[in-house]
Amino acid sequence: MSHKVIILGSGCAGCTAAVYAARANLQPLLIEGTQPGGQLTITSDVENYPGFPKGILGPELMVLMKEQAVRFGTEVLQGDVTKVDLSKRPFKIWVGDQVYEGETLIISTGASAMWLGLESEKKLWGKGVSACATCDAFFFKNQHVVVVGGGDTAMEEATFLAKFASKVTIIHRRDTFRASKIMQKRAMDDPKIKFVLDSAIEEVMDLAQGKVTGVKLKNLKTGQKSDLACDGLFIAIGHKPNTALFKGQLELDAKGYIVTKKQPSMATDIPGVFACGDVQDSIYRQAVTAAGTGCAAAIDAERFLTHHAS
Repeated sequence: MSHKVIILGSGCAGCTAAVYAARANLQPLLIEGTQPGGQLTITSDVENYPGFPKGILGPELMVLMKEQAVRFGTEVLQGDVTKVDLSKRPFKIWVGDQVYEGETLIISTGASAMWLGLESEKKLWGKGVSACATCDAFFFKNQHVVVVGGGDTAMEEATFLAKFASKVTIIHRRDTFRASKIMQKRAMDDPKIKFVLDSAIEEVMDLAQGKVTGVKLKNLKTGQKSDLACDGLFIAIGHKPNTALFKGQLELDAKGYIVTKKQPSMATDIPGVFACGDVQDSIYRQAVTAAGTGCAAAIDAERFLTHHAS
């Protein structure tokens, strides 16, 4: 089965790429992946996406994006890609035993937040547990929030949250931080930010209330356990790009993100392969920036096909 454009991933980047590719009459194939709709499907309220002054639920936004892509002629395939061959065009994409061929490929497989691995954390995701301060800080005005982590991400998230919250507590497993000195100083100099070191979160409360009311802590040096009341928990231990399929075939950076050429191009090091959204963006990680790069990738693919007709 041969296609002009195959898009891997159906989050904001993938759906936007599909809209633009379909409107260019490229009849794209969109392979949804293991999490159809991407990270927004596990996000409750989205209030910073342009065009929705009253906000919109994350899953609802993704349903609308998919409908828009389909309306213009996108073919949507439910399934997960198990293997790719990018050695030559047309590129080969496996979904189970079925092979699909694409003259161009747009990769929008996203990135996944790294979690603590707690059942309570999972069940309270979107109900006070978040992995994006830029997305959700607004909901915690004048409240006490906890940030877990010790790297630059944690310090940056805490500093941003302090603009809204009444108090921010950073919890870290060790007594030293991996964060750069300048990021540490910025957090330590903020009077709203406090620190609890040598400690790990064992449980997020309160499942019975269906919202975050606090966390159960264990001091890893003394073994002492305690409860810390809070209104929100931000996990800031990093993100992992979904690029395992492409290792050894595409250029990845030290963190595993796909390397794209300098703007304004979403091209990878393989001609005809483009990447957009969080799979190549470790900095912004916003729905609107993902959509923007999805648009760019589709336009890049269209121009590539114009100049490299089979």
